[in-house]
Amino acid sequence: MMDGRGAYIRIGLLIVGALAALIGLTIFLSGNTFNSGKLYETYFRESVQGLEVGAPVKYLGVTVGHVRQIGLVSAEYARGMPVDIRRSPFQLVFVRFVVDPARIGEVPSTAIAVQNGLRARVAQQGLTGLGYVELSFVNPKQYPPLEVPWKPRAEYIPSIPSTLSQVQTAAQDFLAKLNGIDIEAMVASVTGLVTDLRHSLRDGDAHAAFAEAATTLASIREAVQAAELEKTAADLRDAAAAVRNLAQGDDMRALVANAATAAARFSAAAEKLPPLIATLQSTLRRTDNGAADLQQSLYPMLRDLQATLSNLRDTSETLRQYPASVLLGGPPPRSRAPSR
Repeated sequence: MMDGRGAYIRIGLLIVGALAALIGLTIFLSGNTFNSGKLYETYFRESVQGLEVGAPVKYLGVTVGHVRQIGLVSAEYARGMPVDIRRSPFQLVFVRFVVDPARIGEVPSTAIAVQNGLRARVAQQGLTGLGYVELSFVNPKQYPPLEVPWKPRAEYIPSIPSTLSQVQTAAQDFLAKLNGIDIEAMVASVTGLVTDLRHSLRDGDAHAAFAEAATTLASIREAVQAAELEKTAADLRDAAAAVRNLAQGDDMRALVANAATAAARFSAAAEKLPPLIATLQSTLRRTDNGAADLQQSLYPMLRDLQATLSNLRDTSETLRQYPASVLLGGPPPRSRAPSR
């Protein structure tokens, strides 16, 4: 009887020890799950499938906390409020998480961090599907914080959609735009365009243009063949060779040498021109001075000669009218008596 009780006691102790070991292992694996920290909360409009209580909270891949509570906003904050406000903000999921201040160091206040773009989002750990909360800084203008009509029970950090949610939203928008396109009308338009193009290539303006282009190409080919381009090119090569031989011949070299000699002689003659020009200028100045002196000497003689000529003219006029004046003197005086 005592052996049976001892066996039960040993089995009970073994069970208690196993439970204690399980609890210790859970505490060891959970790390800082039960440690104290600063409490925050955020709100998600999307599904948080895969995110469980105790899931890590990471910043740039470093674990800084853990999730403490997950629930619906309608059950947490909607009690006693009007029904009309439940349509938008209350269709959310709240997530409260604890962050260990020792793991993030000295940081600014939560309000300043949120103003600079601090946001939370749900991320997945590889292929396992397990979720965690990721904190990061984004463009605050692109992701403005969500305004809520209640007072959060912890410090509020706004959220942004997860990468998967953003891809799904973009795909849904693309499909919505694709559904708005009239595919049948587009196919009909493309079919009509192809038909019109086929008719144009067979009978229309395009066919005529291609025919004219083919005729033009044939004419160009005939003109090229008639031009004997090979013979023309050979003549050009011969002419170039003749010019090269002429440039390299003895006559051209002699001509270049004579030109150089003539240039040298011309340069020597040009050097003698300035003294010659100075001599001519001096001679011209002396000639001008001599002409001026001669003019001053001739002026009195010419004046006397002019007076003499004037006297001879008067004398010849008197002799012509009164030839006897040479013998008798001056002309008879005029009678002052009136004529009868």
